[in-house]
Amino acid sequence: MAEQDPSAAARFMDLQDPRYAYMFGFLQADGHLAQGVGRKGRLTAEINIRDVHILREFQQLTPYYSSITERVRATNFAEHAHSATWTLCALEARTLVNELGIPYGKKSRTIKPPRVGFSRPDYLRGIIDADGSLGWTAQGFPFLALTSASTAIAAYLCHYAKKITGTERTITRNKRDGIYNVCYYKETAQQLAAHLYYPGCLALDHKRANADSIAGWVRPPDMKVCPPRRRWTAPQDLRLLEIGDPGAAADELGRSESACRQRLWRLRTGGGPWPESGTAVERHP
Repeated sequence: MAEQDPSAAARFMDLQDPRYAYMFGFLQADGHLAQGVGRKGRLTAEINIRDVHILREFQQLTPYYSSITERVRATNFAEHAHSATWTLCALEARTLVNELGIPYGKKSRTIKPPRVGFSRPDYLRGIIDADGSLGWTAQGFPFLALTSASTAIAAYLCHYAKKITGTERTITRNKRDGIYNVCYYKETAQQLAAHLYYPGCLALDHKRANADSIAGWVRPPDMKVCPPRRRWTAPQDLRLLEIGDPGAAADELGRSESACRQRLWRLRTGGGPWPESGTAVERHP
């Protein structure tokens, strides 16, 4: 937009608005805020040309001048990668998004959910659209996943998904690249996708289509439902170590002998932290 509307500027990035919550989540994960000399700088987001529609939505939502440009270049993934870039330079807008939680420069490990009130499903959908994926596994099961370097973002998805689906996840950085990979499968993925990608929401077209697609999956009659994982607590670990026999411990602790044997081996070999009285011990997968 060439001219700034004062009333629209006052509403810009109101994260209680589902559209801005989504936009902020997307930009926080896949945007870049650069600071230039003096008052100069820019907020940019570059995506595949197939998703240029979402950049046009951002342009319509922004009461400051912004531009969308295209380019074709060779990358590690394609010889001719066609992309679109949305650019916003207004200092007032950059200051606002910076204060809300998009830092200047490298940010992958430091971003976190906003400290102000925000529309949670829309914010998380923006994060998933930018840094996540959903669709079908090679075995034909629905999945929804997030890949992030941020501890705060990965932990928040786990926290929110547990409230919505009841499924618990613990996060651990990938040893190869230090990235968190949070994944949900089957009915849990369906339930979470249906909650995040509700009718009429702002989203990438292909991910919304994938969310609609996995909604139709039905578990085969002969496929067992795995019970939720039970965490080991410090008192249980202490008692297991005290008994020292998986078979005897299984009856007292209400667990299988194989689970007790595996846990005892991990505790004795350093595969898990030694328990301290009254302190929960994270269960390793």
